[in-house]
Amino acid sequence: MTAMIVNQRPVRFQMDPATPLLWALRDAANLTGTKYGCGVGDCGACMVLVDGEALRSCLVTIGEAEGRSIVTIEGLSRDRSHPVQQALVAEQAIQCGFCTPGIAMAAAGLLAKNPAPGEGEIRQAIPNLCRCGVYPRLVRAIQRAGRVGARRERISAAPAPGISAEDAAAAVPALRSAGNDEEER
Repeated sequence: MTAMIVNQRPVRFQMDPATPLLWALRDAANLTGTKYGCGVGDCGACMVLVDGEALRSCLVTIGEAEGRSIVTIEGLSRDRSHPVQQALVAEQAIQCGFCTPGIAMAAAGLLAKNPAPGEGEIRQAIPNLCRCGVYPRLVRAIQRAGRVGARRERISAAPAPGISAEDAAAAVPALRSAGNDEEER
């Protein structure tokens, strides 16, 4: 069994230690905010923080992560109040959203080390690929998140999630479980 701390909770994976952390997080821990993009470390969609360092979870095995602290997008902030999440919305640096969790994690890792990075530092620290091309807005968002984190600026751009999973399932038929469908018949 491989043990680690995931989003401040102890976790033990009963999986082969050679399993990529990405699949342990998504399949075993149901933390699906960490996205599968390319599987070879090129795109950054699977970025998580490992002991505070932004790493591509498709390239880290659970054996290598044993005993370490992992933070996924779900652990960054449950209510979207993290400065990076707020700034990404405020600067309209989100398009389709697929790459956003990985970008947010890379940005959070950068800002934890350097709360006031320059454009060059941001471009070097955020290697993520974004098909929508939000890069200029991304730089502004990360710089703004640094100011928010340092309490030099405030943002109230991203509202807390306004709908529970149960309400979403009731409103969107595709989200209903098979049990719910049978009750309606």
